[in-house]
Amino acid sequence: MREEHSIVTGIHHCTICVGAAQEDIDFMTKVIGQRLIKQTVLFDGTAPIYHLYYANRNAEIGTVMTTFPFKQAGVFGRRGTGQIAATAYSVSENALQTFWIGHLDRHGVKHSGIQKRFGQSYVRFSEPSGNVYELVGDDRDKRAGWTTDEISEENSVKGFNATIMSVRELDNQHDYLTVGLGFVKSATDGKYTRYDIQGGGPCKTVILEHNPDTPAGSWTFGAGTPHHVAFAVANDEVQAKLKAYLEGLGYTDASESKDRNYFHSVYCRSPGGILTEFATTDIGFTTDEKLEDLGTSLLLPPWFESRRAEIVAPLEKITVPAANRPRR
Repeated sequence: MREEHSIVTGIHHCTICVGAAQEDIDFMTKVIGQRLIKQTVLFDGTAPIYHLYYANRNAEIGTVMTTFPFKQAGVFGRRGTGQIAATAYSVSENALQTFWIGHLDRHGVKHSGIQKRFGQSYVRFSEPSGNVYELVGDDRDKRAGWTTDEISEENSVKGFNATIMSVRELDNQHDYLTVGLGFVKSATDGKYTRYDIQGGGPCKTVILEHNPDTPAGSWTFGAGTPHHVAFAVANDEVQAKLKAYLEGLGYTDASESKDRNYFHSVYCRSPGGILTEFATTDIGFTTDEKLEDLGTSLLLPPWFESRRAEIVAPLEKITVPAANRPRR
């Protein structure tokens, strides 16, 4: 059974529902300093909604935040337990201490100030619709950040550090993470419990935030709420192996494999309520755009192209950042 636990290799991507599309682009590219790497649309349902992707310089797995701007549809969610409490990015410890507090202040972003958890420094803040981010000082993360006029490489966001899950009860979510996905409980700090996979570190950590008195949040799409966290698996074969293994444990609320164009996905609702996804790493984000052109055009999967005019017409008009291409 232990060999099954090597299937998940870390965080693949995270997905949240936000307010307006341009507002989200401006926050992600100017405040957090991420690169817009993909403009496409939600593949599920009938209402045309953007699906925007942001990442680090090289659009690496484990750095990609994707967003659905649901304000356009007039649909709003309710935050609570059974959801992602926060998505944490890595920055250098020095950058957190000397740059990021001032940067957030300059952009009028309210924040927690520098806090400590598991001996690491972090700051927590929200994007305009209410989803929560953290920046964690972690010098182990050596990935190449995206740079802007305000954010240098030494101060840049490197990629995901951890995902923080808000739960009312710990035991069943503990079992899902450890027996189901192969994480190992590594530390407890107050209401936080840390789980690591493949030795832990940036992109290989899940933290449970125990909130026993907080009502459950909504599970549907809706502005202001997270939707899911995706964990990385190699390909369709190992994805199917993990799905079968989870179903054998009794986690039968698992979807069929879905073609997301840049990866294939299986979704499974965890016992604590958080939606998890298992996304393959064998396709990638340059399948329909060159690395230097990522995010500059609205792309549709082949099966939507015949409906392009119908899909694009109701979408909010957006402006792609002028500095969206890598600097030479």
